[in-house]
Amino acid sequence: MSDPLDKATSKAPATLGEGCLSRFDPDDLDSDDGTEFPGAAELWEQVRDKPEAQEE
Repeated sequence: MSDPLDKATSKAPATLGEGCLSRFDPDDLDSDDGTEFPGAAELWEQVRDKPEAQEE
């Protein structure tokens, strides 16, 4: 039998680097990869401006 992963319906994009420096290859990504998150900028502003909780 051939590689059982050949039957998979999806594949991860190619990566660059190794270990903790591994990241997706931007040249391998297209419009079908990633997510739509139209509220990301507003959420980032809220999180960034929120004071951090102080640890005791």
